Amino acid sequence: MSAAGDPAWAGDEAYWARVAADFDIALDPVPLENGNWGVMSRPVLQAYLELTRSVNRRNTAYARDEYPADLERVRSRVASALGVDAAELALTRNATESLQGLIAAYGGLRAGDEVLIADLDYPAMQSAMRWLHRERGVGVVEIALPEPATYDGLIEAYDKALTVHPKVKLMLLTHLGHRTGLVLPVREIVERARARGVDAIVDSAHAFGQLNVRIPDLGADFVGFNLHKWFGAPIGCGALYVARHRLPDMQAHMAESAPLKDIRQLVYSGTMNFAALLAVPAALDYHAAIGAGRVEARLRHLRRSWVEPLRGRPGLQMLTPPDERLAGGIAAFRLEGRRTDAENAAISRWLRQEFGIMTVHRTGAAGGACVRVSPAIFTTPEHIERLVQALRTLSSGVA
Repeated sequence: MSAAGDPAWAGDEAYWARVAADFDIALDPVPLENGNWGVMSRPVLQAYLELTRSVNRRNTAYARDEYPADLERVRSRVASALGVDAAELALTRNATESLQGLIAAYGGLRAGDEVLIADLDYPAMQSAMRWLHRERGVGVVEIALPEPATYDGLIEAYDKALTVHPKVKLMLLTHLGHRTGLVLPVREIVERARARGVDAIVDSAHAFGQLNVRIPDLGADFVGFNLHKWFGAPIGCGALYVARHRLPDMQAHMAESAPLKDIRQLVYSGTMNFAALLAVPAALDYHAAIGAGRVEARLRHLRRSWVEPLRGRPGLQMLTPPDERLAGGIAAFRLEGRRTDAENAAISRWLRQEFGIMTVHRTGAAGGACVRVSPAIFTTPEHIERLVQALRTLSSGVA
């Protein structure tokens, strides 16, 4: 199955079959729910297992004597891959920890100020922004992003919110949404917000590794992200970024008593999985060997290969816009009139029970619940075709 506009090699199935062979992945049910976390390729898994054995054997002597320097090399490797200086980046256990740290540490709020969140933001991040109301007396402005979304419409939605709510000083922006896969025009929104004196904390949990972008491309001063989703590092690896010139505007974590001098003072994770973090360079190397542009193009190809044949089909609503600037590999659908959490959970169960396809339902969007589909680089055309046939069958009973 081909998709218009793809580079020729995005659909080179012989090449991607060789990539898929690097993954030891169960195919029953068909894994089309890869947004939760990204399984490791065999080379990364092998590195992780060897590092686990080594750390376990060498025990505390390694942890006390050598691990800090090794971890600093990992931090430098991640920073280099994402185009920033190591002093601007701290390693964490996941994007949630990163973003909670950034939100809690942001020092530019006073009682009476306001913060802005949207319906497609991740629930834990929405909660963290509401925490600012309880702890610092700021107001919380909530908006619903347009559905269907357009590039200009998204920018306008944030512009309008900032115009109507001039007390907003901080906003949360979700780079690539976990519900529908919507990609925001982050740089444009950040620039417009900055012109009004508003800062943005960017949630890139799903973006890095799925899209061929680096931190400077966003134009943002504060970013949190994962390494164990689309980069395929072991579970328990994330990072946060603060632009060097903004560090004085942040507050140290509650566990820190000294004045803030180092970005690593923004989070206090305690003992982390040594081997998982040490295996991050292997994941970055594997991703780079394929090529970030090729990974993005392949994931876009897979998304188009099921979304476009079904777009406009009676009874079936595609929530992913046709504008390629607003989509990556993740997409979502909704059956006509089926908007409740229970209805979409039932659809996801039906896909698994009747067609052997793993998806997940997502809740929280103002327009209603939906079902998310997230292919991976090991996804095959046969997997996509099974999904297309399942959704044709499903929607035939609705239209």
